Amino acid sequence: MNHLVDKLAGERTLGREEFKELLTCDGGYLREMANKTRQQIFGNKIYMRGLIEFTNHCKQDCYYCGLRKSNGQAGRFRLSKNEILACCAEGYGMGFRTFVIQGGEDAYFTDEKMCEIIGAINQGYPDCAITLSLGERSRESYRRLKEAGADRYLLRQEASDAGHFASLHPPGQTLESRRQALRDLKELGFQVGCGFMVGTPGQTLDHIVDDLLFIKELDPAMVGIGPFIPHADTPFADRPQGDLSLTLNTLAILRLIKPNLLLPATTALGSIEGNGRELGILAGANVIMPNLSPIHARERYLLYNNKIATDQSAKSTHKSVVKRMADIGCEIVVGRGDYLAV
Repeated sequence: MNHLVDKLAGERTLGREEFKELLTCDGGYLREMANKTRQQIFGNKIYMRGLIEFTNHCKQDCYYCGLRKSNGQAGRFRLSKNEILACCAEGYGMGFRTFVIQGGEDAYFTDEKMCEIIGAINQGYPDCAITLSLGERSRESYRRLKEAGADRYLLRQEASDAGHFASLHPPGQTLESRRQALRDLKELGFQVGCGFMVGTPGQTLDHIVDDLLFIKELDPAMVGIGPFIPHADTPFADRPQGDLSLTLNTLAILRLIKPNLLLPATTALGSIEGNGRELGILAGANVIMPNLSPIHARERYLLYNNKIATDQSAKSTHKSVVKRMADIGCEIVVGRGDYLAV
């Protein structure tokens, strides 16, 4: 198995069956090599993003998501522009220089409203990067958001096989539409992030290989990978959560495919395993995204059940993350942490 890791590190790709072998290996040497690759590129610096979950309204009805429009149990909320700016102010004081504005596909937040929010953040914090995660919008909408001052955009493809994508979403949402949105974002000059969940119902190793190959082709700046975790008020409530080892191996493979990738150790990793985010860093991840949202919003922004840190203040969450990273020999750095092409 070690020879496949060495081959991937050298050639940046493998055959389909070789990828499947690595995905299911014990992970020791694979993750060790991925961690060494991270250190060669970034040292022990971990980039910090301030996550602001600003609306849990969503027009979509994805079968896996707690924010889906059919979930009548979700206590809906929207943060005002001033509440979002208050999150930025608190985060800036703690050293955050990237703000990730994330929400469901909420029609209330029109281009005009979003451009106003982006402009206000840029005016107040001109040395900070703005990342958006708002789902699928039109190319014209993306263009307006970019011109308003947004730097990055996160949009998971969720599945790169059309059949598997269809099994996770209701009719009307298509893989081609998602791929076109990602292409539009890249062409408009965003630093683009994509990604998927490991362990979604019906997912096979071949599906994961499809995702790895799609990511290699897209060549994004960032990839968000986390385990699937079910939500009690969705059609997938009784499905098992994603496997920790498979998720870590996927992270490690991505680090070796693209050494300069911005790769988060996600909240979902920490939600299925107490030290999951640390394990993610040691498997090659180099980004942490602590939550800056007010507690009343965190408690209601539940993509899945048993999400960690929903009852902690932003300062408490930040302090915990800094200590956890220091405990594994890593340093949280103050800075935008832009993607650097090589």
